[in-house]
Amino acid sequence: MFATAELRWFYQGILPEKMINWFQSEGAGEDLEPPEEREDLYFYAAGCEYLNIKLREERLEVKWRQAELGELSFGNAGEGKAEKWLKWICEAPPAQSLIAAVPMETGEWVRVKKSRTQRQYQVLADESIISVPVNANINQGCTVELTQLNVNGEAWWSLAFEAFGEDKNMIATLHEVVKWVAKTYSGLPVQTTSSYGYPKWLSMTVNSATQ
Repeated sequence: MFATAELRWFYQGILPEKMINWFQSEGAGEDLEPPEEREDLYFYAAGCEYLNIKLREERLEVKWRQAELGELSFGNAGEGKAEKWLKWICEAPPAQSLIAAVPMETGEWVRVKKSRTQRQYQVLADESIISVPVNANINQGCTVELTQLNVNGEAWWSLAFEAFGEDKNMIATLHEVVKWVAKTYSGLPVQTTSSYGYPKWLSMTVNSATQ
């Protein structure tokens, strides 16, 4: 089990060119990886915005929101709501056993297609920040991801920061990397009303599909 400090925004529609151009620019850093294409299965628990259960490539991931950290400024671009999450990962076969226990036909599992591009930033001992490859094994840092989502035939996109490392430094890492990225950010403005975790977003998409 490990903890992360996160900041996310979700918006309906196709990923805007302005966001793609910013994320691919030199100002956002080096070592940009090609988009990752995959389909995840999310377990929808109505009214439960603090629990995230996901099946990713036969691996079960369970995330529990430990704390809401308040609003966090993203420079002149806007603000978002930061959260602290605990993640637990279990490999198959327990993951497959969960699907068998709650069959797909019941509607509790929701398929989410993703095309995700990531960057990773390392926080050094002197508190300076550098861009590093996504697969670099670092102790203290933060990934930034830009993702095109498709659920129930609807297109959405998301921008997210996910900090990791020693618990005592993790929240500070999120703040520092968000502030560092904001200096050269040239994407669209973001709003606190669109900032939340995957469970709340999933509930919005499920409720929209049933209306």
